[in-house]
Amino acid sequence: MRVSDEPIVVEQTFKATIETVWKSITEIDLMRQWYFENIPSFQPEIGFKTQFNVKTEERDFLHMWKITEVVPMKKIVYNWKYDGYQGDSLVQFELFKQNNSIKLRLTHTVIESFPEDLPEFSRESGIAGWEYFIKQSLKEYLAKT
Repeated sequence: MRVSDEPIVVEQTFKATIETVWKSITEIDLMRQWYFENIPSFQPEIGFKTQFNVKTEERDFLHMWKITEVVPMKKIVYNWKYDGYQGDSLVQFELFKQNNSIKLRLTHTVIESFPEDLPEFSRESGIAGWEYFIKQSLKEYLAKT
């Protein structure tokens, strides 16, 4: 993923209340059920930091997050980078009421390019990952609640 790339945008509509979707993206016990199981802590507060490791067969990716903006029930933004790797980005979750549904728009913007020689940092990998998390994992989780 490069600075010159357009941001990744993934949208999904859920038959749920805005409170339910907000809690799902900001409360640690709920996030662990659809997002990353090993997030050690999370607080939707500006300045909050957390980190956790995700291992692949070949590499470790220590995720480092810092909350940069919070508008309760509407938007949360965090800085997302990986320890030991070049690259920096912002991930924004926005919620919109639409009749009896809630639309979630995820926008992932690269602010410093990631290594081009690692497939995990390709734009295609980023799109696939966000589509999995938002359009499959979160959708299935919210359908059960």
